Amino acid sequence: MARESVPVGTVVETDVPPRLDRLEWSAWHWRVLIALGITWILDGLEASLIANLGPVLQKPSTLGLSATEVGAANTVYLVGQVTGALVFGRLTDSLGRKKLFLVTLALYLGATALSGLAPDFPIFAVLRFLAGAGIGGEYAAVNSAIDELIPARVRGRVDLAVNGSYWAGVALGAALTEVLLDPTRLPETVGWRSAFFVGALLGLAILFVRKDLPESPRWLLMHGRLAQSEQVVATIERAARRGAGPPASRVRVRVTGSVGLGHVARVLLERHPRRTILGLALMTAQTLFYNAIFFSAALILNRFHGVPEDKVGRYMVPFALGNFLGPLLIGRLFDTVGRRAMIAATYTLSGALLLATGWAFEQGWLTAETQTVAWCVVFFFASAAASSAYLTVSELFPVEIRGLAIALFYATATGVGALAPTAFGALVGTGSRPALFLGYLVISAVMIGAGVVGAVLGVSAEGKSLEELAAEA
Repeated sequence: MARESVPVGTVVETDVPPRLDRLEWSAWHWRVLIALGITWILDGLEASLIANLGPVLQKPSTLGLSATEVGAANTVYLVGQVTGALVFGRLTDSLGRKKLFLVTLALYLGATALSGLAPDFPIFAVLRFLAGAGIGGEYAAVNSAIDELIPARVRGRVDLAVNGSYWAGVALGAALTEVLLDPTRLPETVGWRSAFFVGALLGLAILFVRKDLPESPRWLLMHGRLAQSEQVVATIERAARRGAGPPASRVRVRVTGSVGLGHVARVLLERHPRRTILGLALMTAQTLFYNAIFFSAALILNRFHGVPEDKVGRYMVPFALGNFLGPLLIGRLFDTVGRRAMIAATYTLSGALLLATGWAFEQGWLTAETQTVAWCVVFFFASAAASSAYLTVSELFPVEIRGLAIALFYATATGVGALAPTAFGALVGTGSRPALFLGYLVISAVMIGAGVVGAVLGVSAEGKSLEELAAEA
């Protein structure tokens, strides 16, 4: 009979992690995937709504914002994401995955619903900050929970598909605004508010699904709650109805409980410095890459290809589709071909394809349609690369620091990547194709460099349990 709890520092033998990893894929896993994976759809929806609502929010009949205030609302949302990731990332390691992924989703849906009722800019900005904090907190709590509940043999493809679903949210947001902002369907004063209510309703529906998900058995083990972790696994096995493979072996796990920042620093900088460099390189490169191209795409279509502002959204739907399909279709290769090879391939190929696209743009060979097709091809691979960055930082560090580690990498990359939209906006503003090509050249080099780092420092994590990865030097 397992004791109810054991003290910090105790090394225990347990079959809990192997039992989770040996389960066949089941309806229960699909429920986990839907309930937790909704985070990225919500984030994509939010980003798309704000981008498309910008012109409407400047009208006197709505909030009457200035262009500067619209930009500030985007910035505040981003600051909220970083703040939420750091605060809730720390809390999910100490208080548990389940508590935090319920709290963060509740915060998001409450702030989003109230955003649709905001009477003026100051209140709107505060609510956008809180909505961003909820989504930022989701990154840490949800990524941790997914990795700790999903069998090791499919962890790569599942993580990539979940992270890539951000672009399903972007497409959904673009489609919604086409309908909700059409004055022939809804009055202008109602349409923009309704857009926020849709996101809140989606979050509310998922909140009811999430409340039945269990706490991560791996987190329970790390906090010495052995009996509870075994009870949760037994419940999961009954829900999944069957196991897979040979009988579960036993692994040795050290109970750490909640750890301090000193422990986090030692793991990142002393025990796993190569993994830390790898995570920073991958996360920063993909953030710069995306922020540079995605936030300047509408400007480029308008300035260089003559696409009217109210028609730009139509080009964003196929762009989002290419981003969504990449991780979905090639994600399984990260579990079969392997992490190191696929990370290196997707990063370097993305950089090379962007360079080729930039050259064709500089030569004046592209129309709005062919420019969009080229971006779709580039981001088919870049989206898989970006998703693999989140996979890397969430699976390569121990359970006791996983949430905060994800938050730290995300916050660092976001801070650096925030420079890209301003820089590329200025390049577009020059009206110079050679100047913009130079920007593409720099971003391509960063992406290819990250691919090289992935090839050199990458970890062959495919099929390995989280405990095996944590034990490796």
